[in-house]
Amino acid sequence: MSAPVDLPQRFPTSLRPPALAAEAMVSSSHPAVSRAGIDVLATGGNAIDAALAMAAMSWLALPGQCGIGADAFALVREPDGTVVSISGSGFGPDGGTPEFYAAAGLPQLPRYGPLSVAAPGAVAALSALHAAGATRSLGELWAPAVRAARAGLPCSARTRDDIVSHVEQLRADPDAATDLLRDGTPPDVGERLPKPRLADTITRLAADPADLYTGALAERAVQELRRLGAPFSGAEWAAAGSARTEPALRGRYRGRWVHQTPPPTPGWMVLDQLAVCDGELAGLDPLGGGAVHWLAGAARIAFADRVATAGSDTDAWRAGSHPDRIAEARRRIRDNELPAPVSGDPLGDTTSMVAVDAEGRAVSLIHSLAFTFGACVSVPGTGVLLNNRLGRGAYLLPGHPNEVRPRRLPLHTLNAWLVTDDDGRLLHVGGTPGGDGQVQWNTQLVSHLLDHGADAQQAVDAPRFTVFPGSDAGDLGAPGELRCEDRLGDATLDALRALGHPVVVGGPWSAGGSAQVISLDHRRGCLVGGSDSRQEGVALGA
Repeated sequence: MSAPVDLPQRFPTSLRPPALAAEAMVSSSHPAVSRAGIDVLATGGNAIDAALAMAAMSWLALPGQCGIGADAFALVREPDGTVVSISGSGFGPDGGTPEFYAAAGLPQLPRYGPLSVAAPGAVAALSALHAAGATRSLGELWAPAVRAARAGLPCSARTRDDIVSHVEQLRADPDAATDLLRDGTPPDVGERLPKPRLADTITRLAADPADLYTGALAERAVQELRRLGAPFSGAEWAAAGSARTEPALRGRYRGRWVHQTPPPTPGWMVLDQLAVCDGELAGLDPLGGGAVHWLAGAARIAFADRVATAGSDTDAWRAGSHPDRIAEARRRIRDNELPAPVSGDPLGDTTSMVAVDAEGRAVSLIHSLAFTFGACVSVPGTGVLLNNRLGRGAYLLPGHPNEVRPRRLPLHTLNAWLVTDDDGRLLHVGGTPGGDGQVQWNTQLVSHLLDHGADAQQAVDAPRFTVFPGSDAGDLGAPGELRCEDRLGDATLDALRALGHPVVVGGPWSAGGSAQVISLDHRRGCLVGGSDSRQEGVALGA
């Protein structure tokens, strides 16, 4: 890792100092979620236990961003240095052929409603994570979430904003309206939101996660979606109950190993961007025009590659890591020959969390309903909102490797990462929500940490910039922008304009996302955590 040099000049002062812990730490986007995790670690649980407790509590604390009807992915680093990925995502309906959507006269998949839904993989992923090394039962780990659901967590400012911006869709779904509105209007900040039906569902799934895929809960979900016109058979729902556990992807950067989640996530895009930038950024101001130009150029090229070639069941993504492709990408950035924008939107509602225990076990977990409150379609009587991942992640482009078809997973924006050294020691673990911003901001985080020696809080609070568009299905062909927080400063913004970037300036904390990072200071023997000041989270140590 590069030694910190003039960090006060390189990175603006964060709104809060980094959190410190001697043995164990968690970080998430909501205090109740972090509290659930640190309580587990403080009473002898491990990082997997903590992540599972945090995931369930986030269903209550961040209902617009995640839930039982969501998808989830995790990286797990074991004390022996092994790193595995757990993928939980589901298929669209077996009857959802290109011909079905063409007959419906749809130019693209709907972003909301029953035709946007994919079978949820989050519970399957959490069940697989539990099997990978938890020391406590799901019933015990999810009991705090059940209690919170019955009592109701106070509505946060973020959740109220989410509800206000989607109030019409929520009013149209009776169960969502009951759980999230008060006489048809958004709740006040601080008002408790009890969800007794969701409490019952969490209790039921803790006893038997498969109930969501092959049991009565699955039957109820499929029946409702079919009633609303989505051609699910139930077999594709059952198939979503098998999460994949496999080796993580990894790539070299600054003499370290960066581990990432495999497809259908875009983790490979982070590794490709880092490969393009390796050796180019360490001597640059991390927030100057030169560094931003390199990172933005690498992101633009990665998105062009994804839209042109990537599907969840193809290996086309591997081509981006070929040395010739990396060399050509570097030439294009140096010569300022970047591809035209292709599609996408950095918005999206997702939440990530990280946990490290005293044995060095680490988990980076991310789960999402896709857009805020997903499809805005509930499974009646359960408190479960379903995702809209199919509508967000699959194309209606004939012959494209990401064209919608039965048993093809839609592409994801979610990804999780961690960094180790050549001896397998854990150095950093992190993640962020934010749609197509994720692969860009995660690349920026890794660069801040490894190129410039930023601490965890400096990394998550550093001014962000976002190539728009990315690869979301609903925004193909949108005009190109480089969205920059104004904290980058006039000199950097002017330099980017001079290089031809279509700069759009936002407020000081406007980029979005809610990054979480835990770093290990092996010299001092402690953990250092950072939670993004753009949301309401906190890093806690024990």
